[in-house]
Amino acid sequence: MRWLAGIVAASAILGLCSRIEGYSYLLDFFGLVPWLLVLDTTTTAGAAALCGLVMCAAFVVTIFAWFGFAIAVYSAGDAAAGLVVLLASAPLLQPQFIAFALVRHLAGRHYGPALRALAGASAWVATEWVFPKLLADNLAHGLYPSPVLRQVADLGGTAGITFALVVINECLAMAIARRGRGLRALAAPLATAAAIVALMTGYGVSRLSALASASGSEKPLRVGLIQSDIASYERLRREMGTYDVVRYVLDTHYAMSREAIDVNHVDALLWSETVYPTTFGRPKSDAGGDLDREIEDFVSRAGVPLVFGTYDRDDDGEYNAAVFLEPASAGEPSRFDIYRKTDLFLLTEYVPWWLEGPALRAALPWAGTWKPGNGARVLPLRLADGREIPVLPMICLDDVDAGLAITGARLGARVILVMSNDSWFTEHPAGANLHLVVSAFRSIETRLPQMRVTANGISAVIDRSGEIVAGAAMGDRAVVIGEASTNAPPATLMVAWGDWVGPACLVVLVVMLGVPAAARRAGLRSLGCDP
Repeated sequence: MRWLAGIVAASAILGLCSRIEGYSYLLDFFGLVPWLLVLDTTTTAGAAALCGLVMCAAFVVTIFAWFGFAIAVYSAGDAAAGLVVLLASAPLLQPQFIAFALVRHLAGRHYGPALRALAGASAWVATEWVFPKLLADNLAHGLYPSPVLRQVADLGGTAGITFALVVINECLAMAIARRGRGLRALAAPLATAAAIVALMTGYGVSRLSALASASGSEKPLRVGLIQSDIASYERLRREMGTYDVVRYVLDTHYAMSREAIDVNHVDALLWSETVYPTTFGRPKSDAGGDLDREIEDFVSRAGVPLVFGTYDRDDDGEYNAAVFLEPASAGEPSRFDIYRKTDLFLLTEYVPWWLEGPALRAALPWAGTWKPGNGARVLPLRLADGREIPVLPMICLDDVDAGLAITGARLGARVILVMSNDSWFTEHPAGANLHLVVSAFRSIETRLPQMRVTANGISAVIDRSGEIVAGAAMGDRAVVIGEASTNAPPATLMVAWGDWVGPACLVVLVVMLGVPAAARRAGLRSLGCDP
Protein backbone atom coordinates (compact mmCIF):
# COMPACT_ATOMS: atom_id res chain seq x y z
CA MET A 1 0.00 0.00 0.00
CA ARG A 2 2.91 2.34 0.71
CA TRP A 3 4.34 1.63 -2.73
CA LEU A 4 0.97 2.18 -4.37
CA ALA A 5 0.29 5.42 -2.51
CA GLY A 6 3.71 6.87 -3.27
CA ILE A 7 3.66 5.97 -6.96
CA VAL A 8 0.08 7.15 -7.46
CA ALA A 9 0.86 10.45 -5.70
CA ALA A 10 4.01 11.03 -7.76
CA SER A 11 2.24 10.21 -11.03
CA ALA A 12 -0.66 12.52 -10.17
CA ILE A 13 1.64 15.43 -9.32
CA LEU A 14 3.73 14.98 -12.47
CA GLY A 15 0.54 14.59 -14.49
CA LEU A 16 -0.65 18.00 -13.32
CA CYS A 17 2.78 19.45 -14.07
CA SER A 18 2.68 18.04 -17.61
CA ARG A 19 -0.21 20.36 -18.44
CA ILE A 20 2.51 23.02 -18.95
CA GLU A 21 0.42 26.04 -18.05
CA GLY A 22 0.19 28.71 -15.38
CA TYR A 23 2.07 27.84 -12.22
CA SER A 24 2.07 24.11 -12.91
CA TYR A 25 5.85 24.28 -13.16
CA LEU A 26 6.10 24.56 -9.37
CA LEU A 27 5.01 20.90 -9.14
CA ASP A 28 8.19 19.91 -10.97
CA PHE A 29 10.20 20.67 -7.83
CA PHE A 30 8.56 17.93 -5.75
CA GLY A 31 6.72 15.64 -8.16
CA LEU A 32 9.23 12.81 -7.63
CA VAL A 33 9.30 13.09 -3.84
CA PRO A 34 6.56 10.52 -2.99
CA TRP A 35 8.23 7.96 -5.22
CA LEU A 36 11.69 8.70 -3.78
CA LEU A 37 10.34 8.00 -0.30
CA VAL A 38 9.04 4.68 -1.58
CA LEU A 39 12.45 3.89 -3.09
CA ASP A 40 14.02 4.51 0.32
CA THR A 41 12.13 1.48 1.64
CA THR A 42 13.52 -0.97 -0.92
CA THR A 43 16.21 -3.28 0.42
CA THR A 44 17.39 -5.15 -2.67
CA ALA A 45 18.42 -4.16 -6.19
CA GLY A 46 15.59 -6.25 -7.61
CA ALA A 47 13.01 -4.47 -5.48
CA ALA A 48 14.41 -1.09 -6.52
CA ALA A 49 14.29 -2.03 -10.20
CA LEU A 50 10.72 -3.31 -9.80
CA CYS A 51 9.72 -0.07 -8.10
CA GLY A 52 11.23 1.80 -11.04
CA LEU A 53 9.31 -0.35 -13.51
CA VAL A 54 5.99 0.23 -11.74
CA MET A 55 6.64 3.98 -11.61
CA CYS A 56 7.55 3.91 -15.29
CA ALA A 57 4.22 2.24 -16.16
CA ALA A 58 2.20 4.58 -13.92
CA PHE A 59 3.90 7.64 -15.42
CA VAL A 60 3.20 6.53 -18.98
CA VAL A 61 -0.46 5.73 -18.28
CA THR A 62 -1.04 8.96 -16.36
CA ILE A 63 0.72 11.38 -18.69
CA PHE A 64 0.83 9.70 -22.09
CA ALA A 65 -2.52 7.93 -22.33
CA TRP A 66 -3.30 10.30 -25.21
CA PHE A 67 -0.40 8.74 -27.12
CA GLY A 68 -2.01 5.32 -26.87
CA PHE A 69 -5.26 6.74 -28.27
CA ALA A 70 -3.32 8.50 -31.04
CA ILE A 71 -1.63 5.20 -31.94
CA ALA A 72 -5.08 3.60 -32.21
CA VAL A 73 -6.39 6.37 -34.46
CA TYR A 74 -3.30 6.33 -36.69
CA SER A 75 -3.39 2.55 -37.10
CA ALA A 76 -7.19 2.38 -37.36
CA GLY A 77 -7.18 0.11 -34.34
CA ASP A 78 -9.03 -0.16 -31.05
CA ALA A 79 -8.40 2.41 -28.30
CA ALA A 80 -7.89 -0.34 -25.70
CA ALA A 81 -5.32 -2.00 -27.94
CA GLY A 82 -3.52 1.31 -28.26
CA LEU A 83 -3.30 1.60 -24.49
CA VAL A 84 -2.01 -1.96 -24.20
CA VAL A 85 0.71 -1.22 -26.73
CA LEU A 86 1.57 1.95 -24.84
CA LEU A 87 1.80 0.15 -21.51
CA ALA A 88 3.91 -2.65 -22.97
CA SER A 89 6.26 -0.05 -24.44
CA ALA A 90 6.59 1.88 -21.16
CA PRO A 91 10.13 0.63 -20.36
CA LEU A 92 11.24 1.74 -23.84
CA LEU A 93 9.47 5.09 -23.63
CA GLN A 94 10.64 5.99 -20.09
CA PRO A 95 13.70 3.86 -19.26
CA GLN A 96 15.19 6.51 -16.97
CA PHE A 97 12.91 5.50 -14.07
CA ILE A 98 14.33 1.97 -14.00
CA ALA A 99 17.95 3.06 -14.44
CA PHE A 100 17.59 5.75 -11.79
CA ALA A 101 16.03 3.42 -9.23
CA LEU A 102 18.64 0.72 -9.72
CA VAL A 103 21.67 3.05 -9.73
CA ARG A 104 20.36 5.00 -6.74
CA HIS A 105 20.05 1.77 -4.75
CA LEU A 106 23.51 0.50 -5.75
CA ALA A 107 25.13 3.86 -5.01
CA GLY A 108 23.44 3.93 -1.62
CA ARG A 109 25.41 0.83 -0.62
CA HIS A 110 28.70 2.71 -0.90
CA TYR A 111 27.93 6.41 -0.55
CA GLY A 112 25.97 8.75 1.68
CA PRO A 113 22.70 10.44 0.67
CA ALA A 114 24.38 13.36 -1.14
CA LEU A 115 26.52 11.23 -3.45
CA ARG A 116 23.66 8.78 -3.86
CA ALA A 117 21.56 11.67 -5.18
CA LEU A 118 24.38 12.69 -7.53
CA ALA A 119 24.65 9.15 -8.89
CA GLY A 120 20.89 8.86 -9.35
CA ALA A 121 20.55 12.19 -11.14
CA SER A 122 23.50 11.29 -13.38
CA ALA A 123 21.87 7.94 -14.20
CA TRP A 124 18.58 9.64 -15.05
CA VAL A 125 20.13 12.13 -17.49
CA ALA A 126 22.68 9.72 -18.95
CA THR A 127 19.91 7.22 -19.72
CA GLU A 128 17.89 9.85 -21.56
CA TRP A 129 21.01 10.74 -23.56
CA VAL A 130 22.03 7.16 -24.41
CA PHE A 131 18.44 6.12 -25.24
CA PRO A 132 16.74 9.17 -26.82
CA LYS A 133 13.00 9.18 -26.26
CA LEU A 134 10.52 8.96 -29.07
CA LEU A 135 8.92 12.30 -28.10
CA ALA A 136 12.05 13.79 -26.45
CA ASP A 137 10.05 14.61 -23.30
CA ASN A 138 11.77 15.18 -19.98
CA LEU A 139 11.21 16.92 -16.65
CA ALA A 140 12.64 20.19 -17.96
CA HIS A 141 9.66 20.81 -20.22
CA GLY A 142 7.48 21.25 -17.14
CA LEU A 143 9.39 24.48 -16.40
CA TYR A 144 8.45 26.06 -19.73
CA PRO A 145 5.67 28.27 -18.23
CA SER A 146 8.37 30.07 -16.19
CA PRO A 147 10.04 32.64 -18.48
CA VAL A 148 12.84 33.04 -15.93
CA LEU A 149 13.71 29.44 -15.05
CA ARG A 150 13.65 28.08 -18.60
CA GLN A 151 16.51 30.39 -19.62
CA VAL A 152 19.00 28.02 -17.96
CA ALA A 153 18.55 25.80 -21.03
CA ASP A 154 21.15 27.82 -22.94
CA LEU A 155 23.77 26.50 -20.47
CA GLY A 156 22.99 22.79 -20.38
CA GLY A 157 19.86 22.29 -22.42
CA THR A 158 16.86 20.43 -21.10
CA ALA A 159 19.24 17.77 -19.75
CA GLY A 160 20.83 20.32 -17.43
CA ILE A 161 17.47 21.47 -16.12
CA THR A 162 16.35 17.86 -15.63
CA PHE A 163 19.51 17.12 -13.62
CA ALA A 164 18.81 20.13 -11.38
CA LEU A 165 15.18 19.10 -10.87
CA VAL A 166 16.10 15.54 -9.87
CA VAL A 167 18.61 16.85 -7.32
CA ILE A 168 16.03 19.31 -5.92
CA ASN A 169 13.51 16.48 -5.54
CA GLU A 170 16.16 14.38 -3.79
CA CYS A 171 16.89 17.23 -1.37
CA LEU A 172 13.23 17.61 -0.46
CA ALA A 173 12.79 13.86 -0.02
CA MET A 174 15.89 13.81 2.18
CA ALA A 175 14.47 16.62 4.33
CA ILE A 176 11.21 14.75 4.79
CA ALA A 177 13.07 11.57 5.75
CA ARG A 178 15.03 13.56 8.37
CA ARG A 179 12.06 15.49 9.72
CA GLY A 180 12.30 13.90 13.16
CA ARG A 181 16.00 14.68 13.61
CA GLY A 182 15.81 18.40 14.26
CA LEU A 183 16.36 21.57 12.25
CA ARG A 184 20.08 21.02 11.82
CA ALA A 185 19.46 17.78 9.92
CA LEU A 186 17.05 19.60 7.60
CA ALA A 187 19.34 22.57 6.93
CA ALA A 188 21.72 21.00 4.39
CA PRO A 189 19.16 19.47 1.96
CA LEU A 190 16.78 22.44 2.14
CA ALA A 191 19.64 24.93 1.70
CA THR A 192 20.93 22.97 -1.31
CA ALA A 193 17.49 22.95 -2.97
CA ALA A 194 17.02 26.65 -2.28
CA ALA A 195 20.49 27.48 -3.63
CA ILE A 196 19.83 25.64 -6.91
CA VAL A 197 16.53 27.46 -7.42
CA ALA A 198 18.14 30.80 -6.52
CA LEU A 199 20.98 30.28 -9.00
CA MET A 200 18.55 29.31 -11.77
CA THR A 201 16.40 32.35 -11.01
CA GLY A 202 19.35 34.73 -10.90
CA TYR A 203 20.71 33.47 -14.19
CA GLY A 204 17.30 33.64 -15.85
CA VAL A 205 16.69 37.23 -14.74
CA SER A 206 20.14 38.25 -15.94
CA ARG A 207 19.72 36.51 -19.29
CA LEU A 208 16.30 38.02 -19.94
CA SER A 209 17.65 41.47 -19.13
CA ALA A 210 20.53 40.99 -21.57
CA LEU A 211 18.17 39.80 -24.31
CA ALA A 212 15.84 42.75 -23.76
CA SER A 213 18.69 45.28 -23.99
CA ALA A 214 20.31 43.70 -27.05
CA SER A 215 19.84 45.71 -30.20
CA GLY A 216 20.94 45.48 -33.79
CA SER A 217 20.61 47.29 -37.06
CA GLU A 218 19.36 44.36 -39.12
CA LYS A 219 15.83 44.63 -40.50
CA PRO A 220 13.53 41.93 -39.08
CA LEU A 221 12.42 39.05 -41.28
CA ARG A 222 8.66 39.09 -41.85
CA VAL A 223 7.13 35.72 -42.74
CA GLY A 224 3.59 34.58 -43.45
CA LEU A 225 2.84 31.19 -41.86
CA ILE A 226 -0.05 29.45 -43.63
CA GLN A 227 -2.07 27.19 -41.32
CA SER A 228 -4.72 25.80 -43.65
CA ASP A 229 -6.31 23.28 -41.25
CA ILE A 230 -6.20 20.68 -44.02
CA ALA A 231 -4.67 17.59 -42.52
CA SER A 232 -6.56 14.35 -43.22
CA TYR A 233 -5.14 13.74 -46.68
CA GLU A 234 -5.99 10.03 -46.77
CA ARG A 235 -9.65 10.66 -45.91
CA LEU A 236 -9.81 13.46 -48.47
CA ARG A 237 -8.25 11.22 -51.13
CA ARG A 238 -10.98 8.64 -50.56
CA GLU A 239 -13.67 11.29 -50.77
CA MET A 240 -12.31 13.52 -53.56
CA GLY A 241 -9.62 11.65 -55.45
CA THR A 242 -5.89 12.33 -55.43
CA TYR A 243 -5.74 15.14 -57.99
CA ASP A 244 -8.71 17.02 -56.56
CA VAL A 245 -7.15 16.90 -53.09
CA VAL A 246 -3.92 18.42 -54.37
CA ARG A 247 -5.95 20.99 -56.27
CA TYR A 248 -7.92 21.90 -53.12
CA VAL A 249 -4.79 22.13 -50.98
CA LEU A 250 -2.90 24.31 -53.43
CA ASP A 251 -5.82 26.65 -54.13
CA THR A 252 -6.37 27.14 -50.39
CA HIS A 253 -2.71 27.95 -49.84
CA TYR A 254 -2.58 30.28 -52.82
CA ALA A 255 -5.52 32.30 -51.51
CA MET A 256 -4.18 32.50 -47.94
CA SER A 257 -0.71 33.38 -49.20
CA ARG A 258 -2.09 36.24 -51.31
CA GLU A 259 -3.61 37.66 -48.14
CA ALA A 260 -0.24 37.46 -46.39
CA ILE A 261 1.46 39.26 -49.29
CA ASP A 262 -1.15 41.87 -50.22
CA VAL A 263 -2.40 42.77 -46.74
CA ASN A 264 0.55 42.03 -44.49
CA HIS A 265 3.45 42.62 -46.90
CA VAL A 266 5.52 39.61 -45.86
CA ASP A 267 9.07 38.95 -47.05
CA ALA A 268 8.55 35.21 -47.41
CA LEU A 269 5.96 32.44 -47.12
CA LEU A 270 6.10 29.23 -45.06
CA TRP A 271 3.82 26.27 -45.72
CA SER A 272 3.61 23.11 -43.60
CA GLU A 273 5.17 19.65 -43.83
CA THR A 274 4.23 17.55 -46.91
CA VAL A 275 1.69 20.18 -47.92
CA TYR A 276 2.57 19.25 -51.52
CA PRO A 277 2.08 15.47 -51.32
CA THR A 278 4.29 14.45 -54.20
CA THR A 279 7.86 15.01 -55.33
CA PHE A 280 8.78 18.54 -56.41
CA GLY A 281 11.35 19.06 -59.15
CA ARG A 282 11.35 15.35 -59.98
CA PRO A 283 7.72 14.79 -61.02
CA LYS A 284 6.33 11.28 -61.22
CA SER A 285 3.88 12.15 -64.01
CA ASP A 286 3.00 14.86 -66.52
CA ALA A 287 0.31 16.12 -64.15
CA GLY A 288 2.95 16.41 -61.43
CA GLY A 289 5.17 18.43 -63.74
CA ASP A 290 2.27 20.78 -64.50
CA LEU A 291 1.66 21.31 -60.77
CA ASP A 292 5.37 22.01 -60.22
CA ARG A 293 5.29 24.73 -62.88
CA GLU A 294 2.08 26.12 -61.38
CA ILE A 295 3.77 26.59 -57.98
CA GLU A 296 6.78 28.17 -59.67
CA ASP A 297 4.50 30.59 -61.54
CA PHE A 298 2.70 31.51 -58.32
CA VAL A 299 5.97 32.29 -56.55
CA SER A 300 7.21 34.37 -59.47
CA ARG A 301 4.01 36.41 -59.57
CA ALA A 302 4.05 36.82 -55.79
CA GLY A 303 7.63 38.07 -55.86
CA VAL A 304 8.58 36.45 -52.51
CA PRO A 305 10.32 33.14 -51.75
CA LEU A 306 8.28 30.17 -50.60
CA VAL A 307 9.43 27.40 -48.25
CA PHE A 308 7.13 24.37 -48.22
CA GLY A 309 7.00 20.70 -47.30
CA THR A 310 7.07 18.13 -50.07
CA TYR A 311 8.89 14.92 -51.08
CA ASP A 312 12.19 14.37 -52.82
CA ARG A 313 13.67 11.28 -54.42
CA ASP A 314 16.85 9.86 -55.88
CA ASP A 315 18.26 6.45 -56.72
CA ASP A 316 18.36 5.48 -53.02
CA GLY A 317 14.69 6.19 -52.33
CA GLU A 318 12.26 8.90 -51.28
CA TYR A 319 12.62 11.61 -48.64
CA ASN A 320 10.41 13.86 -46.56
CA ALA A 321 11.70 17.24 -47.70
CA ALA A 322 11.38 21.01 -47.76
CA VAL A 323 11.83 23.15 -50.85
CA PHE A 324 13.22 26.69 -50.88
CA LEU A 325 11.70 28.15 -54.04
CA GLU A 326 12.70 31.60 -55.33
CA PRO A 327 10.84 33.82 -57.82
CA ALA A 328 12.15 33.41 -61.35
CA SER A 329 14.20 36.23 -62.83
CA ALA A 330 13.36 37.56 -66.28
CA GLY A 331 14.27 34.95 -68.85
CA GLU A 332 15.62 32.51 -66.24
CA PRO A 333 14.04 29.42 -64.66
CA SER A 334 13.07 29.33 -61.00
CA ARG A 335 15.82 28.41 -58.57
CA PHE A 336 15.20 26.06 -55.67
CA ASP A 337 17.10 24.13 -53.04
CA ILE A 338 16.02 21.15 -50.96
CA TYR A 339 16.46 20.06 -47.35
CA ARG A 340 15.78 16.41 -46.50
CA LYS A 341 14.36 15.56 -43.09
CA THR A 342 16.95 14.09 -40.73
CA ASP A 343 14.96 12.57 -37.84
CA LEU A 344 12.25 10.21 -39.07
CA PHE A 345 9.45 8.90 -36.87
CA LEU A 346 9.86 5.24 -35.95
CA LEU A 347 7.42 2.78 -37.61
CA THR A 348 5.48 5.51 -39.37
CA GLU A 349 8.09 7.12 -41.61
CA TYR A 350 10.68 4.35 -41.53
CA VAL A 351 11.43 0.87 -40.22
CA PRO A 352 14.92 0.12 -38.82
CA TRP A 353 16.86 -2.44 -40.84
CA TRP A 354 16.80 -5.01 -38.05
CA LEU A 355 12.97 -5.02 -38.06
CA GLU A 356 12.50 -4.79 -41.81
CA GLY A 357 10.76 -7.77 -43.42
CA PRO A 358 7.53 -9.03 -44.98
CA ALA A 359 6.03 -10.06 -41.64
CA LEU A 360 6.36 -6.58 -40.15
CA ARG A 361 5.14 -4.90 -43.33
CA ALA A 362 2.07 -7.13 -43.26
CA ALA A 363 1.41 -6.29 -39.60
CA LEU A 364 2.09 -2.54 -40.03
CA PRO A 365 0.96 -1.65 -43.56
CA TRP A 366 1.21 2.06 -42.78
CA ALA A 367 4.95 1.89 -41.95
CA GLY A 368 6.85 4.24 -44.23
CA THR A 369 9.90 3.69 -46.41
CA TRP A 370 11.44 7.15 -46.35
CA LYS A 371 15.17 7.65 -46.12
CA PRO A 372 16.81 10.07 -43.66
CA GLY A 373 18.64 13.17 -44.84
CA ASN A 374 22.27 13.99 -44.13
CA GLY A 375 21.81 16.32 -41.16
CA ALA A 376 21.45 20.03 -40.64
CA ARG A 377 21.63 22.42 -43.57
CA VAL A 378 21.59 26.20 -43.48
CA LEU A 379 20.03 27.56 -46.65
CA PRO A 380 19.78 31.15 -47.90
CA LEU A 381 16.37 32.82 -47.92
CA ARG A 382 16.81 35.41 -50.68
CA LEU A 383 14.37 38.27 -50.32
CA ALA A 384 13.07 40.74 -52.88
CA ASP A 385 14.88 43.66 -51.21
CA GLY A 386 18.24 41.97 -51.77
CA ARG A 387 18.75 40.56 -48.29
CA GLU A 388 19.94 36.98 -47.95
CA ILE A 389 18.98 35.43 -44.59
CA PRO A 390 20.66 32.15 -43.58
CA VAL A 391 17.94 29.94 -42.08
CA LEU A 392 17.84 26.46 -40.57
CA PRO A 393 14.96 24.31 -41.88
CA MET A 394 13.54 21.58 -39.65
CA ILE A 395 10.73 19.15 -40.40
CA CYS A 396 8.51 17.78 -37.62
CA LEU A 397 10.59 15.46 -35.41
CA ASP A 398 13.76 17.35 -36.35
CA ASP A 399 12.79 20.00 -33.81
CA VAL A 400 13.21 17.59 -30.87
CA ASP A 401 16.88 17.15 -31.81
CA ALA A 402 19.02 19.64 -29.88
CA GLY A 403 22.11 18.55 -31.79
CA LEU A 404 20.52 19.46 -35.11
CA ALA A 405 19.68 22.98 -33.92
CA ILE A 406 23.15 23.43 -32.44
CA THR A 407 24.80 22.38 -35.71
CA GLY A 408 22.59 24.86 -37.58
CA ALA A 409 23.58 27.66 -35.20
CA ARG A 410 27.25 26.82 -35.70
CA LEU A 411 26.74 26.96 -39.48
CA GLY A 412 25.55 30.54 -39.15
CA ALA A 413 21.75 30.30 -39.13
CA ARG A 414 19.87 33.40 -37.98
CA VAL A 415 16.34 31.94 -37.90
CA ILE A 416 14.85 28.45 -37.48
CA LEU A 417 12.02 27.50 -39.86
CA VAL A 418 9.96 24.50 -38.69
CA MET A 419 7.40 22.70 -40.83
CA SER A 420 5.19 20.05 -39.22
CA ASN A 421 1.96 18.14 -39.63
CA ASP A 422 0.54 17.38 -36.18
CA SER A 423 -2.74 16.04 -37.53
CA TRP A 424 -2.52 12.88 -35.41
CA PHE A 425 -2.76 15.18 -32.37
CA THR A 426 -6.07 16.61 -33.60
CA GLU A 427 -8.08 14.88 -30.88
CA HIS A 428 -5.22 15.05 -28.38
CA PRO A 429 -4.03 18.64 -27.90
CA ALA A 430 -1.67 17.53 -25.11
CA GLY A 431 0.54 16.04 -27.80
CA ALA A 432 0.53 19.21 -29.88
CA ASN A 433 1.34 21.31 -26.80
CA LEU A 434 4.25 19.05 -25.88
CA HIS A 435 5.63 19.22 -29.41
CA LEU A 436 5.43 23.01 -29.36
CA VAL A 437 7.21 23.28 -25.99
CA VAL A 438 9.96 20.86 -27.03
CA SER A 439 10.49 22.92 -30.17
CA ALA A 440 10.57 26.19 -28.21
CA PHE A 441 13.55 24.97 -26.18
CA ARG A 442 15.60 24.85 -29.40
CA SER A 443 15.29 28.64 -29.57
CA ILE A 444 16.41 29.04 -25.95
CA GLU A 445 19.42 26.77 -26.40
CA THR A 446 20.62 28.50 -29.57
CA ARG A 447 19.02 31.95 -29.10
CA LEU A 448 17.67 31.68 -32.63
CA PRO A 449 14.12 32.94 -33.22
CA GLN A 450 11.78 30.38 -34.71
CA MET A 451 8.91 30.35 -37.20
CA ARG A 452 6.87 27.17 -36.78
CA VAL A 453 3.97 26.21 -39.02
CA THR A 454 1.81 23.09 -38.86
CA ALA A 455 -1.02 21.97 -41.10
CA ASN A 456 -3.73 22.22 -38.44
CA GLY A 457 -1.94 23.80 -35.45
CA ILE A 458 -0.26 24.76 -33.29
CA SER A 459 1.63 27.27 -35.44
CA ALA A 460 3.77 29.78 -33.58
CA VAL A 461 6.39 32.49 -33.74
CA ILE A 462 8.96 32.01 -30.96
CA ASP A 463 11.52 34.61 -29.90
CA ARG A 464 15.02 34.08 -28.50
CA SER A 465 13.75 33.72 -24.95
CA GLY A 466 11.42 30.90 -25.96
CA GLU A 467 8.35 33.12 -25.70
CA ILE A 468 5.49 32.53 -28.12
CA VAL A 469 4.81 35.98 -29.55
CA ALA A 470 2.23 35.02 -32.19
CA GLY A 471 0.38 31.90 -33.19
CA ALA A 472 -2.77 30.04 -34.18
CA ALA A 473 -4.61 27.43 -32.12
CA MET A 474 -5.19 23.88 -33.25
CA GLY A 475 -8.09 23.61 -35.66
CA ASP A 476 -7.92 27.23 -36.85
CA ARG A 477 -7.50 28.25 -40.46
CA ALA A 478 -5.22 31.24 -40.08
CA VAL A 479 -2.46 33.33 -41.56
CA VAL A 480 0.10 33.95 -38.81
CA ILE A 481 2.38 36.90 -39.41
CA GLY A 482 5.71 36.59 -37.67
CA GLU A 483 8.67 38.91 -37.34
CA ALA A 484 12.07 37.62 -36.29
CA SER A 485 15.32 39.38 -35.56
CA THR A 486 18.06 38.53 -38.04
CA ASN A 487 20.90 39.90 -35.90
CA ALA A 488 23.67 37.53 -34.86
CA PRO A 489 22.43 35.56 -31.82
CA PRO A 490 24.18 35.94 -28.45
CA ALA A 491 26.65 33.18 -27.63
CA THR A 492 25.45 30.21 -25.56
CA LEU A 493 27.29 27.41 -23.82
CA MET A 494 25.09 24.89 -25.59
CA VAL A 495 26.23 26.09 -29.02
CA ALA A 496 29.86 26.21 -27.86
CA TRP A 497 29.97 22.81 -26.14
CA GLY A 498 27.07 20.98 -27.73
CA ASP A 499 24.62 18.81 -25.80
CA TRP A 500 27.27 18.16 -23.14
CA VAL A 501 25.32 17.36 -19.96
CA GLY A 502 24.31 13.82 -20.94
CA PRO A 503 27.87 12.67 -21.74
CA ALA A 504 29.18 14.39 -18.58
CA CYS A 505 26.62 12.54 -16.46
CA LEU A 506 27.61 9.26 -18.06
CA VAL A 507 31.25 9.87 -17.10
CA VAL A 508 30.25 10.74 -13.51
CA LEU A 509 28.13 7.61 -13.33
CA VAL A 510 30.89 5.32 -14.62
CA VAL A 511 33.38 6.78 -12.12
CA MET A 512 31.01 6.55 -9.16
CA LEU A 513 30.03 2.96 -9.87
CA GLY A 514 33.56 2.00 -10.87
CA VAL A 515 35.30 3.20 -7.70
CA PRO A 516 33.54 0.74 -5.33
CA ALA A 517 34.11 -2.09 -7.80
CA ALA A 518 37.83 -1.24 -8.03
CA ALA A 519 38.08 -1.00 -4.25
CA ARG A 520 36.41 -4.38 -3.88
CA ARG A 521 38.83 -5.99 -6.33
CA ALA A 522 41.77 -4.41 -4.52
CA GLY A 523 40.47 -5.72 -1.18
CA LEU A 524 40.08 -9.24 -2.53
CA ARG A 525 43.60 -9.20 -3.94
CA SER A 526 44.99 -8.05 -0.56
CA LEU A 527 43.40 -11.16 0.95
CA GLY A 528 44.99 -13.37 -1.67
CA CYS A 529 41.71 -13.97 -3.50
CA ASP A 530 41.19 -13.83 -7.25
CA PRO A 531 38.24 -11.46 -7.91
